[in-house]
Amino acid sequence: MSDTPIRDTEKAASKTPLLDQVSDPAALREMSDEQLRQVADELRQETIDAVSVTGGHLGAGLGVVELTVAIHSVFETPRDKLIWDVGHQCYPHKILTGRRDRIRTLRQGGGLSGFTKRAESPYDPFGAAHSSTSISAGLGFKVGMDLKNEDGDVVCVIGDGAMSAGMAYEAMNNAGHLNRRLIVILNDNEMSIAPPVGAMSAYLAKLWSGGVYTSFREVMKQIAKVLPEAIELRAKRVEEYTKGMAVGGTLFEELGFYYLGPIDGHNLDHLLPVLRNVRDRADGPVLIHCVTQKGKGYAPAENSADKYHGVSKFDVVTGEMKKAASNAPSYTKVFAQSLVKEADKDDRIVAVTAAMPGGTGLDLFENAHPSRCFDVGIAEQHGVTFCAGLAAEGLKPFAAIYSTFLQRGYDQVVHDVAIQGLPVRFAIDRAGLVGADGPTHAGSFDTGFLASLPGFVVMACGDEAELVHMVATAASIDDRPCSFRYPRGEGVGVDMPEVGAPLEIGKGRIVKEGGKVAILSFGARLKEAIAAAEALDAHGLPTTVADARFAKPLDEELILRLAREHEVLLTVEEGAVGGFASHVLQFLAMRGKLDSGLKIRPLVLPDAFVDHDSPAKMYEAASLDARGMVAAALEALGAERGTEIGSVIA
Repeated sequence: MSDTPIRDTEKAASKTPLLDQVSDPAALREMSDEQLRQVADELRQETIDAVSVTGGHLGAGLGVVELTVAIHSVFETPRDKLIWDVGHQCYPHKILTGRRDRIRTLRQGGGLSGFTKRAESPYDPFGAAHSSTSISAGLGFKVGMDLKNEDGDVVCVIGDGAMSAGMAYEAMNNAGHLNRRLIVILNDNEMSIAPPVGAMSAYLAKLWSGGVYTSFREVMKQIAKVLPEAIELRAKRVEEYTKGMAVGGTLFEELGFYYLGPIDGHNLDHLLPVLRNVRDRADGPVLIHCVTQKGKGYAPAENSADKYHGVSKFDVVTGEMKKAASNAPSYTKVFAQSLVKEADKDDRIVAVTAAMPGGTGLDLFENAHPSRCFDVGIAEQHGVTFCAGLAAEGLKPFAAIYSTFLQRGYDQVVHDVAIQGLPVRFAIDRAGLVGADGPTHAGSFDTGFLASLPGFVVMACGDEAELVHMVATAASIDDRPCSFRYPRGEGVGVDMPEVGAPLEIGKGRIVKEGGKVAILSFGARLKEAIAAAEALDAHGLPTTVADARFAKPLDEELILRLAREHEVLLTVEEGAVGGFASHVLQFLAMRGKLDSGLKIRPLVLPDAFVDHDSPAKMYEAASLDARGMVAAALEALGAERGTEIGSVIA
């Protein structure tokens, strides 16, 4: 290991830069293999420098630098379609496809998306931010091209983690059945057995892709003849290598794919001939198994436990990340610590995550209760039904899943959990707008799609202290399913309870008393609601603030009181149309309160997919900050917007 953070790019420093000559991938196809190696070195350095300025997903991109260069130099993108799964690894791809001049706007307001995005470039034929979609989409592209008699290849790059999702195998099964020419590259950055990335496996892959052998089984018969006599390998390692090839090759061949690999995904001498042979000879679906290293070429990333999967701005030389100081704990950590305390008291509590133990905080739970924590992989559908089975057996499962990922398991929530009334507890992280990750990761819809289900208890915390109580509440509910949602990031700094106390189901709370305007907040906009109320108070408009806590069941008594005692009622939520406000309006309509002179204004997320920006700017644009609430109250009262708002909110 070198003493310097950046190793692979140092050798390029003394050469004339070549990356400056690459305005689009066509330039790569004019270069020699030696020049392509230099471009890869410079591309790695450029990726590191850019992400140090913007933050983002670094490790995945560094792991596919050589692969990105090789694909764009061999295939004629954008005529040939290159589809990245998930999209975490697409930064080098963006640099090579005409977006280098904007790469330092990555994930910033008005800048480049952190994922592939159709509207951004013809080199992004399919948007991706959730995993395991690339093969399905790629097959659709290929069938469409064939039906239109268009020439061109489709290349799908999918990581080994994404291969834990059933959708990938459904797509492969269909592709094998249709027998269309489709190229799938498995980016395997977890394989630990050494021999598959050596010269022997590269030599074999080159032979297979060149058509010397027609089936994997014939190759296995010839392995003894191919092994160079000068290479001495212990019998155990040869056995492991052969077994790994047999299992992987047989699995993909049974699905109808011609299997090639494993090959070293960082060695262009291995990658280029294989890709060229596949381009020139493949007939039907092919899977190329590339072994890579996440964070390759940047020592801080290679040495990090998560290989710098997601980073804030950092110092390139030291790798030290720059984070704003704060004394408030993150909501995720509050949830995890609270769940550990509940599990300390109740051995029936178990926790389930879908490949996000760190992101959901369940790594802390696993440390405390290792036998009761389960990571099911990128398989939300299975995870939900797994929890249903646990609940049916009498355990208390907590499914910790991001709001945006819970969408993938909605049928199972309905069919396997709600219809059977099973007490699965859904801890919904990343509720609301999430900033730089943009619309694919925003938690906009869970309140609407869960509160519509009979028998569900649906909660949202107003602050981190309330989250502690909601974890305790969920643990106490043993006769029906429930959910509680909380945002990404740090809490608001309230005093924290030592232990959680179960809330009365369906009961909200009054946070501040007023008399003219009422703000009924569901979720983490509570702090902004209080700020809006204080501004309205200061200008002679006394304002009540209530924390709803529950979207289902509603606190009907509280809602009726607010409607009866106030001229204006604002409902506030970090969710789309069809959520909390819709249930409040339905209730008031059935009670005849909508024609009583009450001025009601539901404040929700806009009916649009909101592009990435800072969370503060996103909420400001959505009018879900204090200023937006003041404006809504003044508009309802008939005041002019503009100068009136400016006089209220300094």
